[in-house]
Amino acid sequence: MSFRITYSVLEADLSQLHARFDEALGAVRGQLGAQLPSWIAGAAYRSGDLLESRNPANPDELLASFHRTPVSELDRVVHVAREAQRAWGATPWAERVRILLRAADLISERRLELSARMTLEVGKSRLESLGDVEESADLLRYYARQLEEADGFRRPMARLSPHEDTLSVLRPYGVFAVISPFNFPLALAAGMSAGALLGGNAVILKPSEETPWCAEGLYHALADAGLPPGVFQVVHGEGESLGAALVRHPGIDGVSFTGSKAVGMALHRTMSTGRVRPCFLELGGKNPAIVCRDADLDAAIEGCFRSAFGLSGQKCSALSRIYVHESLLNAFTDGLARKALEARVGDPSLASVFTGPVINAAAVQRFERAMDEVRQDGAIIAGGERLFLEGALARGHFVAPTVVALSHGHRLMREELFLPFVGVTSFRTLDEALRLANDCDYGLTAGIFSRSAADVERFMAEAEAGVLYANRRTGATTGAWPGVQSFCGWKSSGASGKGGCGPYYVSQFMREQAQTRMAS
Repeated sequence: MSFRITYSVLEADLSQLHARFDEALGAVRGQLGAQLPSWIAGAAYRSGDLLESRNPANPDELLASFHRTPVSELDRVVHVAREAQRAWGATPWAERVRILLRAADLISERRLELSARMTLEVGKSRLESLGDVEESADLLRYYARQLEEADGFRRPMARLSPHEDTLSVLRPYGVFAVISPFNFPLALAAGMSAGALLGGNAVILKPSEETPWCAEGLYHALADAGLPPGVFQVVHGEGESLGAALVRHPGIDGVSFTGSKAVGMALHRTMSTGRVRPCFLELGGKNPAIVCRDADLDAAIEGCFRSAFGLSGQKCSALSRIYVHESLLNAFTDGLARKALEARVGDPSLASVFTGPVINAAAVQRFERAMDEVRQDGAIIAGGERLFLEGALARGHFVAPTVVALSHGHRLMREELFLPFVGVTSFRTLDEALRLANDCDYGLTAGIFSRSAADVERFMAEAEAGVLYANRRTGATTGAWPGVQSFCGWKSSGASGKGGCGPYYVSQFMREQAQTRMAS
């Protein structure tokens, strides 16, 4: 295969890739039911208390069981990390780069197996899963280049006298807790961990309890690449217990988290108690797209469809609000509804399926409650129902891609749902569209469809979000890639002002030190 699988692949001959994916899927299915450990101090840790990972498309299918790390074990985990970090932080930066680049190559070499696991565990389509794995490897490569290009973040400074030399040096903080979500279980875990590791920190990864299997692949890629024992550890357990206790531990020097606003704000308060410690947060979105009077209608429909319903809407960058010029409203909603109704929902491991299940029963219940509200306060244009499939998928967590008409001020147009759900309303002027798009607590991604260069530039200047797209048929608000689009949340969507996938990421995991040496 001569091209990289990204989230923007539309047209390519994928027949050979699908055949190889089917082979990997068969091999992975042969591994189902294993009991797998947490990883502490470079060794397998087995507590006997098991966390189950099940297939959201077929909850009767047990993928693997994972030994939870009890809260009582965290003192040892943190002690191991602090001891290992001393040597890792003193390791020459070029060696850290070499190890992370080797891990990236191993992820790429193992991408079919890792993608097959992800499809079963998350419910992603095979192309979404392949994109996630490929992005993981590219994140490691891109962040390693940042360290190389900055010469390890050592910079000569000015002199006050001819007898002194001063360097500005970025140094590691120490130990970072990385808490990753279910929806990008490899890319987000790998990206956050790589930023911390390249900066000379040790990492304790607590992956989502919904997707522990994917974290296993990241651990082995780093370990097999030569990362010293204890520098990267993986602990399994629920966020409310193990994750909360990890963040509260006094031996943690920083946290990197992707997830809900409510949890992120609680983490931020915790990390500001006693002493202020770095807390890097990406907290979701309620992302808008504006479809102007002069838009390419086919491109707008395709781009909005892909962004709203890829991965069943379970992306922080997913499109969830569409503002359409009143002259195009009927044509646009008819076209989007048609694509939503035609989209094949089912077993995501099949090449013919566009989107799979939502992650769990709680997500289905959230969808059903939202539909009750729409029936009362708006109108369902397409979808709106839970899907009951046949055979092994009968108990799967499937819901229909849903397009609704709602007023801008409705709760469902304000709060993140993490569902295949998009609301559509109209506007008359670009002034009004920009005001509505910006009238939101979140500010992660946004898009516009317009043939007017002036309107596009105005959108770029005034839209209050960290990632902006214009006329993007492959995804109105989704599809950021390392080194191509920085992924930075504004307002309630982020905390650091420097996004993943962007050129300022690694330096955040380090603190500045001025070193002045006087000549004798």
